[in-house]
Amino acid sequence: MTLVRWDPFRDLATLHDRFNQVLSADSDSVEDRHGDWAPPVDIFERGDELILRAELPGLKTEDIDIRVENGKLVLRGERKQERKTDDTKVYRLERVYGTFTRRFALPTSVDSSKISAAYRNGVLEVTLPKADEAKERKVEIKVA
Repeated sequence: MTLVRWDPFRDLATLHDRFNQVLSADSDSVEDRHGDWAPPVDIFERGDELILRAELPGLKTEDIDIRVENGKLVLRGERKQERKTDDTKVYRLERVYGTFTRRFALPTSVDSSKISAAYRNGVLEVTLPKADEAKERKVEIKVA
């Protein structure tokens, strides 16, 4: 068994960040979650694009809906429960079923017309390319 050291200051910092998000004047920065469950999501930057990865094991592509609405990326879906027959004896059900909705505010630097998605091995990867204006570029200095 591995011992993990508890760091109360890390928990306090996380609580402080969440509290600031809720009280933020910019309500679009707060992420929305609705439904019976919420899939875990990682968001990171790779080169000139943002990547959103969501764990959606057991879902088919037709059970997942991705849209851009009012400056937000909306991820919806449904994990359907397997049908039980009369001779099935259930001893424990821990997996969560039902619908979910996750909304993420899109930065203005994202080109929403070029968003793409791929689904592989239960992981949905949404690629959000940056607009040309937001990409880093070198400014040439002219000699006067």
